[in-house]
Amino acid sequence: MRYLPLLWAGLFRRKTRTALTLASVLIAFLLFGLLQAVELAFESGADTADARRLLTTARYSIIEPLPMAYLRRIEQVPGVVGVAFADWFGARYQNESNAFPVFAVDPARYLDMYPEFTIAPDQREAFARTRTGAVAGVRLVERYGWRIGQKLPIASEIHAKSDGSMAWEFDLVGVLDADDPAVRGNTDVVLVNVAHFDEARQFGKGKTGWYIVRIADPAQARVIAAEIDRRFMNSPDETKTQPEKEFAIGFARQIGDMGALVTRILAAVFFTILILTGNTMAQSIRERIPELAILKTLGFSDGKVTALVLAEAVLLLVIGAVLGLTGATAVLPVVNGSTGGRFPPLFVGTGIWLVGLAIAVALAVAVGLPPALRARRLRIVEALGGHR
Repeated sequence: MRYLPLLWAGLFRRKTRTALTLASVLIAFLLFGLLQAVELAFESGADTADARRLLTTARYSIIEPLPMAYLRRIEQVPGVVGVAFADWFGARYQNESNAFPVFAVDPARYLDMYPEFTIAPDQREAFARTRTGAVAGVRLVERYGWRIGQKLPIASEIHAKSDGSMAWEFDLVGVLDADDPAVRGNTDVVLVNVAHFDEARQFGKGKTGWYIVRIADPAQARVIAAEIDRRFMNSPDETKTQPEKEFAIGFARQIGDMGALVTRILAAVFFTILILTGNTMAQSIRERIPELAILKTLGFSDGKVTALVLAEAVLLLVIGAVLGLTGATAVLPVVNGSTGGRFPPLFVGTGIWLVGLAIAVALAVAVGLPPALRARRLRIVEALGGHR
């Protein structure tokens, strides 16, 4: 700590130049935090996927419905221990900006399929026995100020009622939550009882969107998936079954390979920062060669002078990284609020912070090592005599 004032004085010897460089590093790590949060959100479904769950959809398109009658036939496949189904409702609350996923499900079957979700036993029972019942994720309940027992008016973008109206009304009987913060984002959903939904809708009665299949042995996932699809081969509604993780990755990549895209963008950004910061450090050391020679004259060893120069680079990059990641952390709650639940929640977690700081230190070593080695080789007589 006794060398910190010396480091600070050297770093801010040219305040304008340092401030501009610091701003560039800040923006780079702000972008890093935001893009990493987006990538994490896209991969969250895959990360929380259960190896014992399979997803069965229509063979050629996920938007094509499947008969509900398939449920019993899937249950008969060896290795299957549970089956549930869900149908995409396509909904908004009050206005178009308040959109969130709504699934029509069989209450008991669906909640059994996702033990990572938590719900009070009495609320679960009420959901099963209330034909117009609905349960909502805790964050949606908090966002809109809902309370158990109220009517929940939801307008569908897909399903009309038998009278042609797109306005639906359900009874909110429970709140869905999760103990794991990583899973909690997947509870930003409203589940409605399929009994009322299927009876009241105008079209598509007896159909559902996809099946969720629980199996006993994850090692048999491929075999069981192939057997399910074989049973419906050459039927009017052929199926495609795959592990939940594969489905989540494939669904995310319909938008694009976010991992590759983020990596390329950040590689370009950090390469630019490497050049910019490296030039700044080299210029700073050239201007301060006489000062470094004086430090050696006063008794600073070659190692200490080298460490001081390298520490300046580390200090500059770490300050910029901390400010940038702090900015991303502050911005994302605003972004989450503006999406209206259309996108998975974005956050800068501990992992992103650790990776960001590691990148900052690595960049600091890369830009600071050449001038630090130059300072180490500096000869006092030559430096004070004007030879650089």
